[in-house]
Amino acid sequence: MTCLFFVRHAQPDVNWQEDRTRPLTHIGLEDSKKVTAALEDYKIDFFYSSPYKRSIDTILDCANKFNMIIHTDERFRERKTGKNSFQFLEKRWQDFSFCEEDGESLACVQQRNIEALAEILNKHTNENIVIGTHGTALSTILHYYDPTFGFEGFKRIWFSMPYIIKLDFDGDKLKKSTELLKIDRGYS
Repeated sequence: MTCLFFVRHAQPDVNWQEDRTRPLTHIGLEDSKKVTAALEDYKIDFFYSSPYKRSIDTILDCANKFNMIIHTDERFRERKTGKNSFQFLEKRWQDFSFCEEDGESLACVQQRNIEALAEILNKHTNENIVIGTHGTALSTILHYYDPTFGFEGFKRIWFSMPYIIKLDFDGDKLKKSTELLKIDRGYS
């Protein structure tokens, strides 16, 4: 059994303009220790993350506890948002190929995430892997394995920062999913 622990980042500082370098808030940094507490009893074999600072920083304390480095994968990055992004939130879930001007569709986000995930499942058979990610990216992964996970599922975890879900795989087949941590913080 291969176990993937997807960790949605903790609370980011939304006043920080540059998305890629957006740090965690003080509360987010404190909550990252709760991520460590939730995972410390597992044998973790490897750490991956989106290259975005908030995702890396959410799992950094945990990686340090296990004395491991975090390997980044560009495919786990946040969805590229375009103009009027929030206006089209539900529409994107109704039509995965839709994207706002200068934005990225959920189909594209899902495709690159599933591609990265397939490589991880192939490379890390029977290991426990932590993956630092984002709400939209994670939601498209959950939707891939369970098409009933849609807009309502996304909304349920929208303000969950951090959020951890453990996905158990036999080969490339999802066998079980278990929520391990859900802290509703919202954006500050």
